[in-house]
Amino acid sequence: MRCLRPRPSGPRQLRFGRAGIHPAGDLFAPEPSEAGLPDRGPAHRRQRPQARPDRQRHPARGGIVTAPAIEVRGLTKSFGGRRVVDDVTLNVARGEIAGFLGPNGSGKTTTIRLMCGLLTPDAGAGRVLGHDIRREGRAIKREVGYMTQRFSFYEDLTIEENLRFVAGLYDLRPARAVVRDTLADLGLTSRRDQLAGSLSGGWKQRLALAACLMHKPKLLLLDEPTAGVDPKARREFWDEIHARAGDGLTVLVSTHYMDEAERCHRINYIAYGRLVARGSVTEVVRDAGLTTLMMQGAAVHAAAKRLTGMPGVEQVAPFGNTLHVVGSDAALLQRSASAVAQETGCTLSPAETSLEDVFIRLMSQSQDNMS
Repeated sequence: MRCLRPRPSGPRQLRFGRAGIHPAGDLFAPEPSEAGLPDRGPAHRRQRPQARPDRQRHPARGGIVTAPAIEVRGLTKSFGGRRVVDDVTLNVARGEIAGFLGPNGSGKTTTIRLMCGLLTPDAGAGRVLGHDIRREGRAIKREVGYMTQRFSFYEDLTIEENLRFVAGLYDLRPARAVVRDTLADLGLTSRRDQLAGSLSGGWKQRLALAACLMHKPKLLLLDEPTAGVDPKARREFWDEIHARAGDGLTVLVSTHYMDEAERCHRINYIAYGRLVARGSVTEVVRDAGLTTLMMQGAAVHAAAKRLTGMPGVEQVAPFGNTLHVVGSDAALLQRSASAVAQETGCTLSPAETSLEDVFIRLMSQSQDNMS
């Protein structure tokens, strides 16, 4: 009988650290290596270097062109017989801040999870950071920081202990130095010993962002990151995001706040699972083809009632002591609004169409996939 030697400690075994216990290797298990005898066979032969998936030759100039950070086409996903993502095609350039807009339940979160390897699409294909979304989900996860809608850290651990836990999941070395640098980078050093559960919404958001950035991802996915955060914290958050994008980080942020969408380089609007508009804010507003008029006067409340349902009037929205009257047929809108303004003694003037006006129009044109 041959005596077997004890199996050495490996990445799949539990590690005991000062902060507790966690499975260090289960999240990112190594891919199986190629079989072969030592010094023989295809595993040993010198392989020709493979082209990097994130770079490609420019067909005309022969130079190197960086591929998009996100390049997916025809993504489809259904749950319980209902299609929640329907043929979505999306491209995000490297270093870009891309907005992902849509009402609640429109499929934004599901699409993000399909792209980062957490869900498998029923149909469609694509690459994220040069990795195939169907076959290389593990590689994508290593290079992506994903900030979810809900705060998902241990509230009975301190800020520092939470970050040490995350450092262990990614096997970042030396963990103590990585955590120290991350605390300093996000302005958390003075609060390092504060329990996560006692933090305000803005500081919880900063902790979540720190955990997403500490492994130096190339792509940051933010799923409605500023919900419930005060305006000052929201502005500081966006200043941080723009600074990171300036250093080359790619960001995809889902939101239904119009002021946040306007901070993005480009926006993509999804309604009930279908992508219905894309481009810069200026391009999306222009392509909507809407005309907006502003009505002012003491009788705007009566004017609003009168305008509703009139030919050419698609939206009537109060803004303080004014009304925004919106429609896609400029001549018909002008005729109806002028008549009501004359009846009520209000004044009428041209106004700039807002992204919110376009948002409402796109929603009204889309069919609810849950009805």
